[in-house]
Amino acid sequence: MFDRIITYSVKNKFVIGLFVAALSVWGIFSLRQLPIDAVPDITNNQVQIITISPTLATQEVEQFITTPVELSLQNLQRVEEIRSISRFGLSVITVVFEENYDIYLARQLVTERINEAQNAIPSGLGVPEMSPISTGLGEIYQYVVRPDQGFEKKYSATELRSIQDWIVKRQLLGIEGVAEINSMGGYLKQYEVAVNPTLLKSLGISITDVFVALEKSNENTGGAYIEKNSNAYYIRSEGVAKSVDDIENIVVSNASGIPILVKDVAIVEFGKAPRYGALVRDGKEVVGGKVMMFKGANSAQVTELVKERVIQIQKSLPPGVVIEPYLVRDKLVTTAIGTVKKNLIEGGLIVIFILVLLLGNWRAGLIVASVIPFAMLFAVSMMNLLGISADLMSLGAIDFGLIVDGAVIIVEAIVHRLQVKHSGNTLSQSEIDDEVISSSQKIRNSAAFGEIIILMVYIPILALVGIEGKMFKPMAQTVMLAIIGALILSLTYVPMMAALFLNKKISNKRTIADKIIDFFQKGYTLILNKALQFKTFFVGITMAIFIISLYVFSHMGGEFIPTLEEGDLAMMHILPPGGSLSQSIETSKMIQNKLLKEFPEIIDVVANIGSAEIPTDPMPVEIADYVLVMKPKADWTSAKNRPEMFEKIEESLKSIPGVGYEFSQPIQMRFNELMTGTKADIAIKIYGEDLDLLFQKATEAEAIINKIEESEQSM
Repeated sequence: MFDRIITYSVKNKFVIGLFVAALSVWGIFSLRQLPIDAVPDITNNQVQIITISPTLATQEVEQFITTPVELSLQNLQRVEEIRSISRFGLSVITVVFEENYDIYLARQLVTERINEAQNAIPSGLGVPEMSPISTGLGEIYQYVVRPDQGFEKKYSATELRSIQDWIVKRQLLGIEGVAEINSMGGYLKQYEVAVNPTLLKSLGISITDVFVALEKSNENTGGAYIEKNSNAYYIRSEGVAKSVDDIENIVVSNASGIPILVKDVAIVEFGKAPRYGALVRDGKEVVGGKVMMFKGANSAQVTELVKERVIQIQKSLPPGVVIEPYLVRDKLVTTAIGTVKKNLIEGGLIVIFILVLLLGNWRAGLIVASVIPFAMLFAVSMMNLLGISADLMSLGAIDFGLIVDGAVIIVEAIVHRLQVKHSGNTLSQSEIDDEVISSSQKIRNSAAFGEIIILMVYIPILALVGIEGKMFKPMAQTVMLAIIGALILSLTYVPMMAALFLNKKISNKRTIADKIIDFFQKGYTLILNKALQFKTFFVGITMAIFIISLYVFSHMGGEFIPTLEEGDLAMMHILPPGGSLSQSIETSKMIQNKLLKEFPEIIDVVANIGSAEIPTDPMPVEIADYVLVMKPKADWTSAKNRPEMFEKIEESLKSIPGVGYEFSQPIQMRFNELMTGTKADIAIKIYGEDLDLLFQKATEAEAIINKIEESEQSM
């Protein structure tokens, strides 16, 4: 079969040229459509059920909400894990399904179960809802809504939150690929009726009467229609309260024909809903939001659409209010893809230089080198079809030496045959076609089987499952696709180009490549002769090096994968249990002011305290997540690398008493939390029903951990 393909390719150069042109067009089109991200999304296949119950303490949340919902989920099929978090006023249950299970089918089944669980939850305590279909890489655009310089006193935190919820959020939700906008910070505006118990008692009215009056008098009703002659008149009663005055004038009761209004027994004013989180930026409390992307969407495209929409939204905001992003995914994507581009371009140029230099024929070297871009276009096209994203893992593992291996073998065989048989002669096109076909057919087994063997090396990686599979499968698939493309090109495109563009006049003069090979041949021959002469010595040296390497290897540290340098940093502050939201906010302001003052590398500091409006990250108010937006590492002066920077920051913050710290990176922290339920890289979970006993054992575990060498802080 290979012989026929080679013969057809050389004899039908125009057809092969058309196929190569089609591959170029297809590849360029696919490159524009290819999902681009920094790293593979390793978040497991999960559905979160969130229930907000502001009136319940932690024990009641666990008893009346979390337990009934968890029990209703027990009979779901293909579930790997169910875990939950119960906090004051909040229950979050995470159901992890098998990786290949359809997420929309999983959500449908979960919806059926939580509808059943609703009957087991006491009325009025909360309604279970599912979180948006997003992942650890879903938070692609984080921003604040703030007053511009000179307008700080004009807009309160409540007004800014209203602008975020009613103007910014609603317009961002219409973008393709956006799953949800998660608001954070400020105060949620509400109407507040402060009842005077003394007045109620004097008028013989209960607080229930006030509640019922407010509920029944705040609605619009319809009364069908009336026909009169040729016209129909639709009846409608407008009763929805539109202002404080409307609420004040609602009738609560009637005493001797005199109506008793709400304003007679209560004070009506604008109030603030209880909040379980806050947003602090650069030492000031602010309002903001996070754009959450749909699972599987193209983060680069969605981010660009969000940035364009933000420009449009800015025009509709009240004067003096601006939207300012502080963490945008495209910064990390640009850095990661820039690293990949740099490495690919430099690697490609090195390979091309070596090929042209050592093949001794610049035309042959360029033919082999041209396989690289065409093989990459083939790989990109297939990646787009298979849904493989372009990221640091998938593209960063490509080895151009492997890609051109088959083409080098075939071209070298062709050049060698021409120089041996026809040195000093000039060949016609038909003669060189025959020589190319003959040479390629004789060597085609070596070329094809060499690349097939390389492909087989990557097959075990495709069998990986779970996090390992999500991380390494794209790498193996991309390399295999590039090698398959190179194999096809080496049997079609390379013989055709060799027959078409190799010099018809065969030269027999020595080239620089011959001199280089002679030089290395002499050195190798000398070493080989010495090795054969002193066998015992060379074997002893080899064994000694092997033993030393085993010793060094046994004392080396190990990691699952190298940690991605995201550029920006993340940290947490942890106050003692029972700390208030106000205390956490003040502590955050102190920390941020100190960081901005002492570390010039930090451009921006934003702290998410407690839980957002959609509590996919169910933190208590005594914990805050910090995003440290950093300058490029080349501009750092306080530290040389990330671990050293963490040490310097922790040392600086020791002056603030009673606060614990953990350090990570934004995406790394989010991955840890979604996959394991904790943000730390290493965590210990203690299970049981007795909370007092659990606390005792946790304290014992903390004491043991602190004794471990190199342990900086208990998890």
